[in-house]
Amino acid sequence: MPSKPLDLAMEAAKAFIKDMRAFHAETSQTKAHEIAARQMAALQQYRGAREKPLRVTDVIKMSRQMKDQA
Repeated sequence: MPSKPLDLAMEAAKAFIKDMRAFHAETSQTKAHEIAARQMAALQQYRGAREKPLRVTDVIKMSRQMKDQA
């Protein structure tokens, strides 16, 4: 069964975009990973019960894939 698209609150979506931009602007890998971890924690509440847990590496990959779209 395909998973349904995320239904993020507008505030969560705006915070994700802001953090994604900060992630790409950050020169310190440690600080960039902290930003990704913060977004992972925020996105966890939108994860379905049957979906696999998000990892920081998943959020980093997603952010890199969306780099030119924000």
